[in-house]
Amino acid sequence: MKRFLFFTTVLIMIQSSFVVGAEKLTYIDLIGKLTDLEYLATLPQPGQKSQMASSYDRASKYDAVNDKYVNWTANADGWNFVSKDNGELVMADIKGPGVIWRIWSAQAKEGHVKFYFDGSDIPAIDMPWEDYFNRTVPPFDRSELVYTSAKGLNIYLPIPFRKSCKIVAQGNWGLYYHINYTTYPQETELTTFKMSLSEEESIALDNANEILAAGGLDPSPKRKSQKTIKKTITIAPGQTESILDLKGKYAITALKVKIEKPNREILRQLALSMYWDGEKSPSVWSPIGDFFGSAPGVNLYKSLPLGMTADGFYSYWYMPFKKSALLQITNDGKESRNVTFAVTYAKLDKPINDLGRFHAKWHRDAFLPKEKERWIDWTILKTKGRGRFCGTLLNVWNPRGSWWGEGDEKFFVDDENFPSTFGTGTEDYFGYAWGNGTLFDQAYNNQTVCTSNRGHISVSRWHISDNVPFQGAFEGYIEKYYKEELWDTRYDAVAYWYLDESKSDDYHIVSLDDRLGYWTEPKGIIEGETLKVISKTVGSVGEQKLSEAWSGGAHLFWAGVKVGAKLDVAFDIKKKGKYRLKTQLTKATNYAMVQLYIDGKKIGKPIDLYLGYVYLTPVMILGEFDFTAGEHTMTIEIVGVNKKAGEHNAAGIDYLQIEKLK
Repeated sequence: MKRFLFFTTVLIMIQSSFVVGAEKLTYIDLIGKLTDLEYLATLPQPGQKSQMASSYDRASKYDAVNDKYVNWTANADGWNFVSKDNGELVMADIKGPGVIWRIWSAQAKEGHVKFYFDGSDIPAIDMPWEDYFNRTVPPFDRSELVYTSAKGLNIYLPIPFRKSCKIVAQGNWGLYYHINYTTYPQETELTTFKMSLSEEESIALDNANEILAAGGLDPSPKRKSQKTIKKTITIAPGQTESILDLKGKYAITALKVKIEKPNREILRQLALSMYWDGEKSPSVWSPIGDFFGSAPGVNLYKSLPLGMTADGFYSYWYMPFKKSALLQITNDGKESRNVTFAVTYAKLDKPINDLGRFHAKWHRDAFLPKEKERWIDWTILKTKGRGRFCGTLLNVWNPRGSWWGEGDEKFFVDDENFPSTFGTGTEDYFGYAWGNGTLFDQAYNNQTVCTSNRGHISVSRWHISDNVPFQGAFEGYIEKYYKEELWDTRYDAVAYWYLDESKSDDYHIVSLDDRLGYWTEPKGIIEGETLKVISKTVGSVGEQKLSEAWSGGAHLFWAGVKVGAKLDVAFDIKKKGKYRLKTQLTKATNYAMVQLYIDGKKIGKPIDLYLGYVYLTPVMILGEFDFTAGEHTMTIEIVGVNKKAGEHNAAGIDYLQIEKLK
């Protein structure tokens, strides 16, 4: 790595361009940042830094001597802390001034969690971890600032401090935590948080809560200078049409779109581009549906900056420019499309030199790390310059149905060799927990598509108050825990950020085939319940219906088994050649330990199918085989029983996949 050695020079240049005074932020000012989308365009001054304290697995380290990442896939994320202090678990130890913007947990119990501010020995907050999230204790009682989304516990109440904040946990507090915070230059004046708010602060918090609850409405008051241009465009196949070509110094404050009879293919065929100040390559490029925060298709939801409603799509990202704005739409499909736009713009109320340009880019697998030990890191955004990272939409194609989201978020800011934000799981980053497939929409995080975690999954997270400022570069990753050749899982994403007039690495415009062609079912799938049963030594065999997490919604169920029992099933090979076999089996509380065979040859080691609930094994590659044409056999032998499994043992086959190799 030896990352970004030029940043010292860059930082000196940035600092010299500022006359830095002591910024004073009242608690009402901080509450305002919960809904202030215009603030995100403000370029950060040196000294602002957003980080996260979390329970990530500390086995993951950076070896500076050898410039290597060690144990980079470590995944025991729920039980780790910064340190221990007199028997208490230190969750965070932050030097300020600073503000905690977000707290998340997967499980909250009765153990106490205490907040110590500014070096005090007396905790300013001391209550059971569960009471932080159950909305019974003011001011942690606002429904849009403290909420549960698909079992994820979220707090977005600002918690400021002048000098420091130490958070400790006692006893049976719970499992997994995130604490996102921003620290400011030492001269910044902040008011230390108190549980008892003033009347004015309480009213401001209520107002923010109402704005966040009113999804679909512009969170900013109407600007006196604002104007709206409306037009309907018919876009012929292969053509690009201008939506807006505006000269001057303005900001786009709202963009609304209606598309005639939209579906998932049309929303990927139509691509949105935005150019600021005469630039040659667009700062914004995305399939139009993805840009508005959910894909594929129309999935109704409302969040603070983006949404899809029955009346159309909306964006309230603030997009300033100095000389010009050119908005275009391209039709890469084979039929003409009718699209209606409403673009609202207004005069700037801040100096343009203090404002960044809005960026949003859709991509698949762009700028992946080159280091072999970092194969797990999937790039959300890689950019250079000065600005703020403001969020992402992640779309997942997961055709096999097993849990896909073990991956942690990792944010490298400026010259970091180790990420200052290191998460505990993909669903944790997006504000939910335990792989829960329940759909939800909130102001800051959403799960708009999910069916038992199989097929398409669409999730988003907006960093509004918890935006991530950077002075020279930003690299954001989400771990993709299972390789495509094993799971057939695909990711695509839109990253949203602001950047000064420095140019970032250019993301390529993605062809239509690569936007649409990847979400096909894997070939060569034989559903377990359709496999031909040749013989069994004991028990009953048949189809058992299960949830959509199972391929075909069912599996081949072998019940009443005992140690030594064997089940033979057949599969056909049409042409002689080399093939790769994959399979996925079922796990449950009474399932046995099995040994697999292909044509009588033992494959790997025994597999323990015991689990405390009904779910699937990871996808397993059985190997590569030179098959003759005709019938072949897969054998399951019962070789043992887990002590926890009890009696009435069983086994199940979800599917067998046969891949022809070249």
